[in-house]
Amino acid sequence: MQEMQREKKQFNVIPIMTSLLIAGFIGLFFETALNMAFSDLMQVFDITPATVQWLTTGYLLTIGILVPVSALLMQWFPTRTLFIASVFFSILGTASAAIAPSFNMLLVARVLQAIGTGLLLPLMYHVVLVIIPAKKRGTAMGLIGLVMMTSLALGPTISGLVIEKLSYQWLFWLAIPFYMIALLCGVFYMQNVSAISKPKIDILSILFSTAGFGGVVYGFSGIGKDENTVIVIVTLSIGILSLLLFAFRQFSIPSPMVNLRAFKQPMFALGTVMVGINMIIILTANLLLPIYLQDGMAFTALLAGLILLPGGILNGIMSPINGRLFDRFGPKWLVLLGFIISLIALWAFSKIQSGTSVEIIIGVYMCLMVGTSMVMMPAQTNGLNQLEAELYPHGSAIVNTIQQVSGALGTAGAATMMTLGQQNYLSAVDNPAKLENITASLTAGVQNAFIFAMFAAIIGFVLALFIKRVQVEE
Repeated sequence: MQEMQREKKQFNVIPIMTSLLIAGFIGLFFETALNMAFSDLMQVFDITPATVQWLTTGYLLTIGILVPVSALLMQWFPTRTLFIASVFFSILGTASAAIAPSFNMLLVARVLQAIGTGLLLPLMYHVVLVIIPAKKRGTAMGLIGLVMMTSLALGPTISGLVIEKLSYQWLFWLAIPFYMIALLCGVFYMQNVSAISKPKIDILSILFSTAGFGGVVYGFSGIGKDENTVIVIVTLSIGILSLLLFAFRQFSIPSPMVNLRAFKQPMFALGTVMVGINMIIILTANLLLPIYLQDGMAFTALLAGLILLPGGILNGIMSPINGRLFDRFGPKWLVLLGFIISLIALWAFSKIQSGTSVEIIIGVYMCLMVGTSMVMMPAQTNGLNQLEAELYPHGSAIVNTIQQVSGALGTAGAATMMTLGQQNYLSAVDNPAKLENITASLTAGVQNAFIFAMFAAIIGFVLALFIKRVQVEE
Protein backbone atom coordinates (compact mmCIF):
# COMPACT_ATOMS: atom_id res chain seq x y z
CA MET A 1 0.00 0.00 0.00
CA GLN A 2 2.80 2.43 0.88
CA GLU A 3 4.54 1.65 -2.40
CA MET A 4 1.35 2.41 -4.32
CA GLN A 5 0.92 5.72 -2.51
CA ARG A 6 4.51 6.65 -3.25
CA GLU A 7 4.01 5.93 -6.95
CA LYS A 8 0.82 7.98 -7.04
CA LYS A 9 2.71 11.03 -5.78
CA GLN A 10 4.99 10.85 -8.82
CA PHE A 11 2.14 11.55 -11.24
CA ASN A 12 1.85 15.06 -12.67
CA VAL A 13 -1.89 15.24 -12.08
CA ILE A 14 -2.58 18.71 -13.51
CA PRO A 15 -0.94 18.28 -16.97
CA ILE A 16 -2.31 14.73 -17.29
CA MET A 17 -5.85 15.88 -16.51
CA THR A 18 -5.47 18.90 -18.82
CA SER A 19 -4.55 16.65 -21.76
CA LEU A 20 -7.47 14.33 -21.12
CA LEU A 21 -10.04 17.08 -20.55
CA ILE A 22 -9.17 19.04 -23.71
CA ALA A 23 -9.45 15.96 -25.92
CA GLY A 24 -12.53 14.76 -24.06
CA PHE A 25 -14.32 18.08 -24.45
CA ILE A 26 -13.91 18.14 -28.24
CA GLY A 27 -14.73 14.44 -28.64
CA LEU A 28 -17.96 14.69 -26.66
CA PHE A 29 -18.81 18.03 -28.27
CA PHE A 30 -19.23 16.20 -31.57
CA GLU A 31 -21.86 13.86 -30.09
CA THR A 32 -24.40 16.68 -30.38
CA ALA A 33 -22.69 19.38 -32.49
CA LEU A 34 -24.02 18.13 -35.82
CA ASN A 35 -27.63 18.11 -34.61
CA MET A 36 -27.94 21.80 -35.51
CA ALA A 37 -26.70 21.00 -39.01
CA PHE A 38 -29.22 18.23 -39.67
CA SER A 39 -31.61 20.48 -41.61
CA ASP A 40 -28.78 21.75 -43.83
CA LEU A 41 -27.34 18.25 -44.30
CA MET A 42 -30.72 16.86 -45.35
CA GLN A 43 -30.84 19.48 -48.11
CA VAL A 44 -27.19 19.24 -49.15
CA PHE A 45 -27.17 15.44 -49.43
CA ASP A 46 -30.90 14.97 -50.22
CA ILE A 47 -31.51 12.56 -47.34
CA THR A 48 -34.35 11.91 -44.87
CA PRO A 49 -34.42 12.63 -41.12
CA ALA A 50 -34.14 8.90 -40.45
CA THR A 51 -30.92 8.80 -42.47
CA VAL A 52 -29.29 11.94 -41.13
CA GLN A 53 -29.74 10.87 -37.50
CA TRP A 54 -27.25 8.06 -38.17
CA LEU A 55 -24.52 10.71 -37.97
CA THR A 56 -25.26 10.74 -34.24
CA THR A 57 -26.42 7.15 -33.79
CA GLY A 58 -23.48 5.79 -35.83
CA TYR A 59 -21.04 7.89 -33.81
CA LEU A 60 -22.43 6.61 -30.52
CA LEU A 61 -22.72 3.05 -31.80
CA THR A 62 -19.06 2.99 -32.87
CA ILE A 63 -18.02 4.20 -29.43
CA GLY A 64 -20.26 1.60 -27.81
CA ILE A 65 -18.68 -1.17 -29.88
CA LEU A 66 -15.11 0.01 -29.28
CA VAL A 67 -15.25 0.89 -25.58
CA PRO A 68 -15.57 -2.74 -24.37
CA VAL A 69 -12.32 -3.50 -26.17
CA SER A 70 -10.65 -0.65 -24.29
CA ALA A 71 -10.43 -2.70 -21.10
CA LEU A 72 -8.26 -5.13 -23.04
CA LEU A 73 -6.26 -2.38 -24.73
CA MET A 74 -5.44 -0.72 -21.40
CA GLN A 75 -3.84 -3.99 -20.30
CA TRP A 76 -1.84 -4.31 -23.54
CA PHE A 77 -0.62 -0.79 -24.31
CA PRO A 78 0.84 2.07 -22.24
CA THR A 79 -1.46 4.94 -21.28
CA ARG A 80 0.56 7.44 -23.29
CA THR A 81 0.38 5.32 -26.45
CA LEU A 82 -3.39 4.89 -26.19
CA PHE A 83 -3.91 8.60 -25.61
CA ILE A 84 -1.82 9.62 -28.62
CA ALA A 85 -3.62 7.03 -30.79
CA SER A 86 -7.03 8.31 -29.68
CA VAL A 87 -6.17 11.91 -30.57
CA PHE A 88 -4.67 10.82 -33.92
CA PHE A 89 -7.90 9.04 -34.95
CA SER A 90 -9.90 12.06 -33.80
CA ILE A 91 -7.83 14.40 -35.97
CA LEU A 92 -8.03 12.04 -38.97
CA GLY A 93 -11.81 11.73 -38.69
CA THR A 94 -12.34 15.45 -38.12
CA ALA A 95 -10.25 16.44 -41.15
CA SER A 96 -12.01 13.81 -43.30
CA ALA A 97 -15.43 15.10 -42.24
CA ALA A 98 -14.47 18.66 -43.18
CA ILE A 99 -13.80 17.64 -46.80
CA ALA A 100 -16.38 14.83 -47.16
CA PRO A 101 -18.06 15.14 -50.62
CA SER A 102 -20.96 12.76 -49.83
CA PHE A 103 -23.07 11.57 -46.92
CA ASN A 104 -21.43 8.14 -46.95
CA MET A 105 -17.98 9.70 -46.69
CA LEU A 106 -19.19 11.96 -43.88
CA LEU A 107 -20.51 8.92 -42.02
CA VAL A 108 -17.15 7.14 -42.42
CA ALA A 109 -15.40 10.23 -41.07
CA ARG A 110 -17.74 10.22 -38.08
CA VAL A 111 -16.77 6.61 -37.40
CA LEU A 112 -13.08 7.59 -37.38
CA GLN A 113 -13.89 10.40 -34.95
CA ALA A 114 -15.77 7.92 -32.77
CA ILE A 115 -12.79 5.57 -32.68
CA GLY A 116 -10.72 8.35 -31.15
CA THR A 117 -13.40 9.22 -28.59
CA GLY A 118 -14.07 5.55 -27.86
CA LEU A 119 -10.42 5.04 -26.93
CA LEU A 120 -10.28 8.22 -24.86
CA LEU A 121 -13.37 8.02 -22.63
CA PRO A 122 -12.59 4.85 -20.64
CA LEU A 123 -8.93 5.87 -20.51
CA MET A 124 -9.93 9.17 -18.89
CA TYR A 125 -11.97 7.52 -16.13
CA HIS A 126 -9.36 4.84 -15.54
CA VAL A 127 -6.59 7.41 -15.11
CA VAL A 128 -8.68 9.31 -12.54
CA LEU A 129 -9.31 6.14 -10.54
CA VAL A 130 -5.57 5.42 -10.45
CA ILE A 131 -4.08 8.87 -9.71
CA ILE A 132 -6.83 10.48 -7.56
CA PRO A 133 -7.50 9.35 -3.94
CA ALA A 134 -11.04 8.09 -3.33
CA LYS A 135 -11.90 10.94 -0.93
CA LYS A 136 -11.23 13.46 -3.73
CA ARG A 137 -12.71 11.53 -6.66
CA GLY A 138 -16.04 13.33 -6.49
CA THR A 139 -14.30 16.63 -7.20
CA ALA A 140 -12.20 15.09 -9.99
CA MET A 141 -15.22 13.39 -11.52
CA GLY A 142 -17.01 16.71 -11.22
CA LEU A 143 -14.37 18.23 -13.50
CA ILE A 144 -14.91 15.40 -15.97
CA GLY A 145 -18.64 15.96 -15.63
CA LEU A 146 -18.11 19.64 -16.36
CA VAL A 147 -16.29 18.71 -19.57
CA MET A 148 -18.69 15.95 -20.58
CA MET A 149 -21.99 17.65 -19.81
CA THR A 150 -20.91 21.11 -20.95
CA SER A 151 -19.59 19.80 -24.25
CA LEU A 152 -22.83 17.90 -24.89
CA ALA A 153 -24.92 20.93 -23.97
CA LEU A 154 -22.83 23.52 -25.80
CA GLY A 155 -22.64 21.42 -28.96
CA PRO A 156 -25.91 22.79 -30.41
CA THR A 157 -25.10 26.36 -29.34
CA ILE A 158 -21.62 26.60 -30.80
CA SER A 159 -22.57 24.67 -33.93
CA GLY A 160 -25.59 26.95 -34.44
CA LEU A 161 -23.32 29.99 -34.39
CA VAL A 162 -20.80 28.42 -36.77
CA ILE A 163 -23.46 27.18 -39.20
CA GLU A 164 -25.21 30.55 -39.23
CA LYS A 165 -22.03 32.53 -39.95
CA LEU A 166 -19.97 29.99 -41.90
CA SER A 167 -20.97 26.39 -42.79
CA TYR A 168 -21.14 22.99 -41.13
CA GLN A 169 -17.65 22.12 -42.46
CA TRP A 170 -16.17 24.78 -40.19
CA LEU A 171 -17.33 22.82 -37.16
CA PHE A 172 -14.61 20.34 -38.05
CA TRP A 173 -11.93 22.81 -39.16
CA LEU A 174 -12.21 24.79 -35.94
CA ALA A 175 -11.86 21.66 -33.79
CA ILE A 176 -8.53 20.56 -35.27
CA PRO A 177 -6.36 23.17 -33.45
CA PHE A 178 -7.80 22.04 -30.10
CA TYR A 179 -6.99 18.43 -30.93
CA MET A 180 -3.46 19.49 -31.82
CA ILE A 181 -3.07 21.19 -28.43
CA ALA A 182 -4.30 18.03 -26.70
CA LEU A 183 -1.88 15.95 -28.77
CA LEU A 184 1.09 18.13 -27.84
CA CYS A 185 0.11 18.06 -24.16
CA GLY A 186 -0.09 14.28 -24.33
CA VAL A 187 3.27 13.92 -26.08
CA PHE A 188 5.07 16.03 -23.47
CA TYR A 189 3.13 15.36 -20.27
CA MET A 190 1.08 12.16 -20.42
CA GLN A 191 2.42 9.41 -18.16
CA ASN A 192 1.83 5.68 -18.09
CA VAL A 193 -0.38 4.87 -15.11
CA SER A 194 -1.35 1.24 -15.76
CA ALA A 195 0.51 -2.03 -15.33
CA ILE A 196 0.86 -3.92 -18.64
CA SER A 197 -0.25 -7.55 -18.19
CA LYS A 198 -1.04 -8.48 -21.83
CA PRO A 199 -3.88 -10.97 -21.26
CA LYS A 200 -4.91 -13.32 -24.02
CA ILE A 201 -6.99 -11.71 -26.77
CA ASP A 202 -10.28 -13.54 -27.23
CA ILE A 203 -11.55 -13.06 -30.79
CA LEU A 204 -14.97 -14.55 -30.01
CA SER A 205 -15.57 -11.93 -27.31
CA ILE A 206 -14.81 -9.14 -29.76
CA LEU A 207 -17.10 -10.65 -32.41
CA PHE A 208 -19.98 -11.21 -29.97
CA SER A 209 -19.63 -7.68 -28.59
CA THR A 210 -19.64 -6.07 -32.03
CA ALA A 211 -22.57 -8.12 -33.35
CA GLY A 212 -24.50 -7.62 -30.13
CA PHE A 213 -24.35 -3.86 -29.81
CA GLY A 214 -24.54 -3.31 -33.55
CA GLY A 215 -27.55 -5.57 -34.04
CA VAL A 216 -29.56 -4.16 -31.14
CA VAL A 217 -29.06 -0.50 -32.06
CA TYR A 218 -29.57 -1.04 -35.80
CA GLY A 219 -32.72 -3.04 -35.24
CA PHE A 220 -34.09 -0.64 -32.66
CA SER A 221 -33.55 2.35 -34.94
CA GLY A 222 -35.58 0.69 -37.68
CA ILE A 223 -38.75 0.39 -35.60
CA GLY A 224 -41.42 2.79 -36.83
CA LYS A 225 -39.58 3.67 -40.03
CA ASP A 226 -39.82 2.43 -43.57
CA GLU A 227 -37.64 -0.55 -42.74
CA ASN A 228 -38.42 -4.14 -43.63
CA THR A 229 -40.03 -5.67 -40.54
CA VAL A 230 -38.21 -8.94 -41.09
CA ILE A 231 -34.85 -7.13 -41.15
CA VAL A 232 -35.69 -5.33 -37.90
CA ILE A 233 -36.68 -8.57 -36.17
CA VAL A 234 -33.63 -10.45 -37.46
CA THR A 235 -31.11 -7.78 -36.48
CA LEU A 236 -32.64 -7.38 -33.02
CA SER A 237 -32.62 -11.14 -32.52
CA ILE A 238 -29.00 -11.43 -33.64
CA GLY A 239 -28.02 -8.54 -31.40
CA ILE A 240 -29.71 -9.89 -28.28
CA LEU A 241 -28.39 -13.42 -28.85
CA SER A 242 -24.86 -12.09 -29.42
CA LEU A 243 -24.97 -10.06 -26.21
CA LEU A 244 -26.07 -13.15 -24.27
CA LEU A 245 -23.23 -15.16 -25.82
CA PHE A 246 -20.83 -12.31 -25.02
CA ALA A 247 -21.88 -12.30 -21.36
CA PHE A 248 -21.63 -16.10 -21.11
CA ARG A 249 -18.21 -15.98 -22.74
CA GLN A 250 -16.89 -13.41 -20.25
CA PHE A 251 -17.86 -15.60 -17.29
CA SER A 252 -16.42 -18.77 -18.84
CA ILE A 253 -12.89 -17.69 -19.81
CA PRO A 254 -10.00 -17.03 -17.38
CA SER A 255 -9.09 -13.62 -18.87
CA PRO A 256 -12.33 -11.93 -19.97
CA MET A 257 -12.21 -8.99 -22.36
CA VAL A 258 -14.62 -7.20 -20.01
CA ASN A 259 -14.88 -8.63 -16.51
CA LEU A 260 -18.63 -8.61 -15.94
CA ARG A 261 -18.11 -9.77 -12.36
CA ALA A 262 -18.02 -6.06 -11.60
CA PHE A 263 -21.83 -6.24 -11.77
CA LYS A 264 -21.77 -8.35 -8.61
CA GLN A 265 -21.16 -5.08 -6.77
CA PRO A 266 -24.72 -3.74 -6.32
CA MET A 267 -23.92 -0.01 -6.28
CA PHE A 268 -21.79 -0.36 -9.40
CA ALA A 269 -24.62 -2.16 -11.21
CA LEU A 270 -27.21 0.36 -10.02
CA GLY A 271 -25.06 3.38 -10.85
CA THR A 272 -24.26 2.07 -14.33
CA VAL A 273 -27.94 1.64 -15.21
CA MET A 274 -28.78 5.13 -13.93
CA VAL A 275 -25.96 6.63 -15.99
CA GLY A 276 -27.41 4.91 -19.07
CA ILE A 277 -30.89 6.27 -18.34
CA ASN A 278 -29.43 9.75 -17.88
CA MET A 279 -27.75 9.57 -21.29
CA ILE A 280 -31.08 8.62 -22.90
CA ILE A 281 -32.63 11.75 -21.39
CA ILE A 282 -29.78 14.07 -22.41
CA LEU A 283 -29.44 12.94 -26.00
CA THR A 284 -33.20 12.76 -26.54
CA ALA A 285 -33.44 16.45 -25.65
CA ASN A 286 -30.36 17.39 -27.65
CA LEU A 287 -31.74 15.62 -30.72
CA LEU A 288 -35.32 16.92 -30.54
CA LEU A 289 -34.88 20.54 -29.52
CA PRO A 290 -32.57 21.67 -32.36
CA ILE A 291 -34.87 20.07 -34.95
CA TYR A 292 -38.04 21.54 -33.45
CA LEU A 293 -36.63 25.01 -32.83
CA GLN A 294 -35.62 25.27 -36.50
CA ASP A 295 -38.28 23.28 -38.36
CA GLY A 296 -41.23 23.68 -35.98
CA MET A 297 -40.69 27.23 -34.69
CA ALA A 298 -38.79 28.67 -37.70
CA PHE A 299 -35.75 29.85 -35.71
CA THR A 300 -32.36 30.11 -37.34
CA ALA A 301 -29.60 27.71 -36.30
CA LEU A 302 -27.86 30.56 -34.47
CA LEU A 303 -30.94 31.57 -32.50
CA ALA A 304 -31.76 27.95 -31.68
CA GLY A 305 -28.22 27.54 -30.36
CA LEU A 306 -28.44 30.67 -28.25
CA ILE A 307 -31.72 29.45 -26.73
CA LEU A 308 -29.91 26.34 -25.47
CA LEU A 309 -26.81 28.24 -24.29
CA PRO A 310 -27.96 29.16 -20.72
CA GLY A 311 -28.70 25.52 -19.97
CA GLY A 312 -25.24 24.50 -21.14
CA ILE A 313 -23.56 27.16 -19.02
CA LEU A 314 -25.55 26.24 -15.92
CA ASN A 315 -24.79 22.57 -16.46
CA GLY A 316 -21.07 23.30 -16.53
CA ILE A 317 -21.30 25.32 -13.33
CA MET A 318 -23.24 22.59 -11.51
CA SER A 319 -20.95 19.65 -12.31
CA PRO A 320 -18.01 20.55 -10.02
CA ILE A 321 -20.47 21.77 -7.37
CA ASN A 322 -22.18 18.39 -7.45
CA GLY A 323 -18.76 16.76 -7.19
CA ARG A 324 -18.02 18.56 -3.93
CA LEU A 325 -21.50 17.82 -2.61
CA PHE A 326 -20.98 14.15 -3.41
CA ASP A 327 -17.66 14.06 -1.54
CA ARG A 328 -19.38 15.54 1.50
CA PHE A 329 -22.89 14.05 1.55
CA GLY A 330 -22.91 11.06 -0.79
CA PRO A 331 -25.07 10.33 -3.86
CA LYS A 332 -28.62 9.49 -2.77
CA TRP A 333 -30.37 12.84 -2.40
CA LEU A 334 -28.47 14.37 -5.30
CA VAL A 335 -29.57 11.60 -7.66
CA LEU A 336 -33.17 11.49 -6.42
CA LEU A 337 -33.60 15.24 -6.74
CA GLY A 338 -31.89 15.17 -10.13
CA PHE A 339 -34.38 12.67 -11.55
CA ILE A 340 -37.32 14.64 -10.10
CA ILE A 341 -36.13 17.86 -11.75
CA SER A 342 -35.49 16.04 -15.04
CA LEU A 343 -38.94 14.46 -14.97
CA ILE A 344 -40.66 17.82 -14.43
CA ALA A 345 -38.67 19.37 -17.30
CA LEU A 346 -39.45 16.50 -19.66
CA TRP A 347 -43.16 16.74 -18.79
CA ALA A 348 -43.05 20.46 -19.66
CA PHE A 349 -41.36 19.69 -22.99
CA SER A 350 -44.01 17.06 -23.76
CA LYS A 351 -46.49 20.00 -23.88
CA ILE A 352 -44.36 22.13 -26.23
CA GLN A 353 -46.14 23.99 -29.05
CA SER A 354 -44.99 26.18 -31.91
CA GLY A 355 -46.27 29.15 -29.90
CA THR A 356 -44.38 28.27 -26.70
CA SER A 357 -42.38 31.30 -25.57
CA VAL A 358 -38.60 31.37 -25.81
CA GLU A 359 -38.36 32.18 -22.11
CA ILE A 360 -40.22 28.98 -21.17
CA ILE A 361 -38.00 26.85 -23.42
CA ILE A 362 -34.84 28.40 -21.95
CA GLY A 363 -36.07 27.90 -18.38
CA VAL A 364 -37.18 24.30 -18.89
CA TYR A 365 -33.94 23.37 -20.65
CA MET A 366 -31.93 24.92 -17.78
CA CYS A 367 -33.91 22.78 -15.32
CA LEU A 368 -33.24 19.67 -17.41
CA MET A 369 -29.51 20.36 -17.50
CA VAL A 370 -29.41 20.87 -13.72
CA GLY A 371 -31.27 17.61 -13.15
CA THR A 372 -29.09 15.50 -15.43
CA SER A 373 -25.95 17.02 -13.91
CA MET A 374 -27.09 15.97 -10.43
CA VAL A 375 -27.52 12.37 -11.59
CA MET A 376 -24.51 11.66 -13.79
CA MET A 377 -21.41 12.13 -11.67
CA PRO A 378 -22.73 10.94 -8.26
CA ALA A 379 -24.23 7.72 -9.65
CA GLN A 380 -21.13 6.96 -11.70
CA THR A 381 -18.50 7.78 -9.06
CA ASN A 382 -20.32 5.95 -6.29
CA GLY A 383 -20.49 2.83 -8.44
CA LEU A 384 -16.84 2.91 -9.50
CA ASN A 385 -15.75 3.43 -5.88
CA GLN A 386 -17.12 -0.02 -5.02
CA LEU A 387 -14.71 -1.79 -7.38
CA GLU A 388 -11.34 -3.22 -6.47
CA ALA A 389 -8.29 -1.76 -8.22
CA GLU A 390 -7.89 -4.68 -10.64
CA LEU A 391 -11.42 -4.03 -11.92
CA TYR A 392 -10.83 -0.34 -12.68
CA PRO A 393 -10.18 -0.84 -16.43
CA HIS A 394 -13.21 -3.11 -16.72
CA GLY A 395 -15.45 -0.83 -14.67
CA SER A 396 -14.45 2.19 -16.76
CA ALA A 397 -15.13 0.25 -19.95
CA ILE A 398 -18.51 -1.01 -18.72
CA VAL A 399 -19.73 2.42 -17.60
CA ASN A 400 -18.70 4.07 -20.84
CA THR A 401 -20.14 1.25 -22.95
CA ILE A 402 -23.52 1.52 -21.24
CA GLN A 403 -23.34 5.30 -21.42
CA GLN A 404 -22.65 5.48 -25.14
CA VAL A 405 -24.91 2.62 -26.22
CA SER A 406 -27.73 4.05 -24.11
CA GLY A 407 -27.18 7.34 -25.88
CA ALA A 408 -27.40 5.58 -29.24
CA LEU A 409 -30.55 3.74 -28.20
CA GLY A 410 -32.01 6.96 -26.81
CA THR A 411 -31.31 8.83 -30.04
CA ALA A 412 -32.77 6.03 -32.14
CA GLY A 413 -35.73 5.67 -29.80
CA ALA A 414 -36.47 9.40 -29.82
CA ALA A 415 -36.29 9.50 -33.62
CA THR A 416 -38.57 6.46 -33.81
CA MET A 417 -41.15 7.92 -31.41
CA MET A 418 -41.05 11.25 -33.22
CA THR A 419 -41.66 9.54 -36.56
CA LEU A 420 -44.53 7.47 -35.15
CA GLY A 421 -46.13 10.60 -33.68
CA GLN A 422 -45.87 12.39 -37.02
CA GLN A 423 -47.31 9.44 -38.93
CA ASN A 424 -50.23 9.05 -36.52
CA TYR A 425 -51.09 12.74 -36.77
CA LEU A 426 -50.90 12.89 -40.57
CA SER A 427 -52.99 9.74 -40.95
CA ALA A 428 -55.89 11.49 -39.19
CA VAL A 429 -55.98 14.69 -41.32
CA ASP A 430 -57.57 15.26 -44.72
CA ASN A 431 -54.61 16.94 -46.41
CA PRO A 432 -51.29 15.55 -45.08
CA ALA A 433 -49.27 17.62 -47.58
CA LYS A 434 -50.58 20.93 -46.24
CA LEU A 435 -47.83 23.00 -44.59
CA GLU A 436 -49.82 23.61 -41.42
CA ASN A 437 -50.44 19.90 -41.00
CA ILE A 438 -46.77 19.06 -41.54
CA THR A 439 -45.76 21.55 -38.84
CA ALA A 440 -48.44 20.26 -36.48
CA SER A 441 -47.32 16.68 -37.10
CA LEU A 442 -43.76 17.63 -36.08
CA THR A 443 -45.14 19.06 -32.83
CA ALA A 444 -47.03 15.82 -32.19
CA GLY A 445 -43.92 13.78 -32.95
CA VAL A 446 -41.69 15.79 -30.62
CA GLN A 447 -44.25 15.59 -27.81
CA ASN A 448 -44.42 11.85 -28.32
CA ALA A 449 -40.65 11.49 -28.08
CA PHE A 450 -40.43 13.53 -24.85
CA ILE A 451 -43.03 11.20 -23.29
CA PHE A 452 -40.64 8.36 -24.16
CA ALA A 453 -37.90 10.18 -22.21
CA MET A 454 -40.30 10.73 -19.29
CA PHE A 455 -40.73 6.97 -18.86
CA ALA A 456 -36.93 6.62 -18.75
CA ALA A 457 -36.75 9.28 -16.01
CA ILE A 458 -39.44 7.51 -13.96
CA ILE A 459 -37.45 4.27 -14.08
CA GLY A 460 -34.33 6.17 -13.03
CA PHE A 461 -36.11 7.72 -10.05
CA VAL A 462 -37.35 4.33 -8.83
CA LEU A 463 -33.82 2.88 -9.06
CA ALA A 464 -32.39 5.88 -7.21
CA LEU A 465 -34.45 4.97 -4.14
CA PHE A 466 -32.09 2.04 -3.58
CA ILE A 467 -28.75 3.85 -3.92
CA LYS A 468 -26.39 3.83 -0.90
CA ARG A 469 -23.09 5.58 -0.34
CA VAL A 470 -20.02 3.38 -0.83
CA GLN A 471 -17.49 3.71 1.99
CA VAL A 472 -13.96 3.49 0.55
CA GLU A 473 -10.85 2.64 2.54
CA GLU A 474 -7.68 4.21 1.13
